[in-house]
Amino acid sequence: MKVLVVGSGGREHALVWKLLQSPKVNYIYCAPGNGGIKQMAECVDIEADDIEGLCRFAKKQRIDLTVVGPELPLSLGIVDAFEKEGLRIFGPRKNAAILESSKAFAKDFMQKYGIPTAKYNTYEDPDKAKEDIGSFGLPVVIKADGLAAGKGVIIANTKEEALNAIDTMMTDKHFGEAGNKVVIEEFIQGKEASILAFVDGKTAVPMVSAQDYKRVFDDDKGLNTGGMGAISPVPHYDEKVEADVMQRIIKPTVEAMNKENRPYKGVLYFGLMITNEGPKVIEYNCRFGDPETEAVLLRLESDLVEIMEAVIEERLHEVEIKWSSNAAMCVVMASGGYPGSFRKGYEINGLEKEEQGIIFHAGTKYIDGKTVTNGGRVLVFGALGRTLEEARAIVYGDMEKVSFTDCHYRRDIGLVK
Repeated sequence: MKVLVVGSGGREHALVWKLLQSPKVNYIYCAPGNGGIKQMAECVDIEADDIEGLCRFAKKQRIDLTVVGPELPLSLGIVDAFEKEGLRIFGPRKNAAILESSKAFAKDFMQKYGIPTAKYNTYEDPDKAKEDIGSFGLPVVIKADGLAAGKGVIIANTKEEALNAIDTMMTDKHFGEAGNKVVIEEFIQGKEASILAFVDGKTAVPMVSAQDYKRVFDDDKGLNTGGMGAISPVPHYDEKVEADVMQRIIKPTVEAMNKENRPYKGVLYFGLMITNEGPKVIEYNCRFGDPETEAVLLRLESDLVEIMEAVIEERLHEVEIKWSSNAAMCVVMASGGYPGSFRKGYEINGLEKEEQGIIFHAGTKYIDGKTVTNGGRVLVFGALGRTLEEARAIVYGDMEKVSFTDCHYRRDIGLVK
């Protein structure tokens, strides 16, 4: 079959890599792809949010399966558009992707159906938000309602920081229209975990646990990013917690989406905080998380195409999904200045050296025989090991061989705190 992967990051490179392992796949396109994906698939110059262009391409090339990586095309209704044309596509429809595209909807949804989450309120008036800020305690979490590439969350430790965050989002429009409305919520303490689940509208099958590292610098310092690394499995996500999450969060979410006439099909990501009161939902994402995907797919032993077909055909309950018992880890090598402003176009050195693990390209371009930087998160180094420590040694060993001007990465990924 011919497959089209939509997107251009490390997640999409990992998806292409995994999909190519299926005996069912004989050709993969990626739109728009990147410098690393170009070595595995045919990159097509169509942006991920060009729904009409992608639809025309899929029809012309008679694509058998389209897999959507990023959240933006899902929120714009790419699945609805493809289905209307009789094209097979993996991902949730627009009315289900709202779980990620509107944080206010997600919080109201959780409150309505008793799904555990932090106490919150939603604001469209910045003055009212500032007036109420003291009622949430400190630290306090301020979230832009709409999509902000994983960066629209500010954890304020002081009242002054909180007031500045409201101004940044609602008045200065730092995140554009995403900040027209904000969600302010209490800060909940505990240990984080990311659970991705395959969902076919009725059945939900969780993948192995993962944990990402959001802050840009070691020891969880600096600004929030799209993610600087991930591990799988998570030491504190044991069988008891897993059962609790399934009964109190995953099943109720899928059932409630059906009650709302928003049946969910695709991958549903649960960002969790494991607290003393039990697991609580920090956020939903309506697709494979990044960089958790790079770690989790390293452990997947089953055919990803067969799983995706089962989701589309609503027969996920028939599929047995197998996972490696080994540990996986990945670390992001980023551009200097990320998640703020950064320069592009630096040549990446050392990619020709043989790595022990695997390198997924996230923000790269292949120009005149050279691979150059083309984003904030540039490369994702991943590895499997019998233990997390073994995987960690492989990843950081590979990272020492590769460099580009002003590159930086966290050196504490995988260290249990």
